[in-house]
Amino acid sequence: MVSWRHIQEAYGGRRVFLTGHTGFKGAWLMAALHLAGAEIKGYALPPEYPNGLFDLLSPLSGVDSCLADIRDRERLRQELAAFRPDYVFHLAAQPLVRRSYEIPSETFDINVTGTASLLEAVGSFDGPCTVVAITTDKVYENKETGVLYRETDRLGGYDPYSTSKACAELVISSFRQSFFHPDQHAAHGKAIASARAGNVIGGGDWSRDRIVPDIVRALQSRQPVDVRNPGSVRPWQHVLEPIAGYLQLGDLLRRYPARFGGAYNFGPQPADHLSVKALVETAIATWGEGSWRDCSSPSAPHEAGVLKLDISKADRELGWVPKLTAREAIEWSLRWYRQPAGHQRAYAFEQIKSYFSE
Repeated sequence: MVSWRHIQEAYGGRRVFLTGHTGFKGAWLMAALHLAGAEIKGYALPPEYPNGLFDLLSPLSGVDSCLADIRDRERLRQELAAFRPDYVFHLAAQPLVRRSYEIPSETFDINVTGTASLLEAVGSFDGPCTVVAITTDKVYENKETGVLYRETDRLGGYDPYSTSKACAELVISSFRQSFFHPDQHAAHGKAIASARAGNVIGGGDWSRDRIVPDIVRALQSRQPVDVRNPGSVRPWQHVLEPIAGYLQLGDLLRRYPARFGGAYNFGPQPADHLSVKALVETAIATWGEGSWRDCSSPSAPHEAGVLKLDISKADRELGWVPKLTAREAIEWSLRWYRQPAGHQRAYAFEQIKSYFSE
């Protein structure tokens, strides 16, 4: 298991280039790296919504925030070359399935070309660098049979978001083979891995069309929670679960680049994949009051009914397993939103310390 002492030893005093640091998951990773003593250069667009975790955390000592577009290739190259990071964690993305139906071309541009631009920029400066590129659990050709998808299973995607992330995986593999081959690591000094996390939940997320923010907004306004597809099953996990995996993967990849380059799934235990209905009812119980109603529509954009991940590779090779059950992840998330506004920043750091101390 990943310990806090191990994270501090791996990242304390190291230079970390973090794309997407203004987003939900990126802000949590920024907070964890800050506590570990890393020197952080964030690169992302401005936050999409007010009062998210990034705004609550800012400013943080040791964090230099560059508000720029991942598609600005020259700016990205300049920032990376000037910073000369030890690590790159790439989270900048268009991350929403339903939005990808509205802006399909832009989704591909950000998620595919943006990833290629980042990796090209990494190759433009001399010296070692370890890259962990974050994709998604949705990269697999999902036949919705309930099978647990392994890293070696066929890539695919129904909606533009899922397909764009599968394409990003191919880009990552191409750069690894063409420019940063593990067998030539002594010459180029670059190591690349990808991380495929399940449905991530936690405090500080106010994105549109995400289940936990939708639940919280409804409960705060004392309205029933509108639920799409209550029978759908997903690999729910608290945001700190994959972050621990990313940090563990990054450290091992830096120390053993020939062994840990590749893709890794991060999700719940096999028997711990919950339905949307179970998530909503657990959230309402944690909140202490509320109700929900089914607002599924046959004319709505397609979303997968069942998606499950096999995390045995991360367990076997990285020593990573989830610390929280799916229900505990939901409870941790709702407790953050229940905090007074003035305490949410401090509570995020409390949750990080609590998670890594368990």
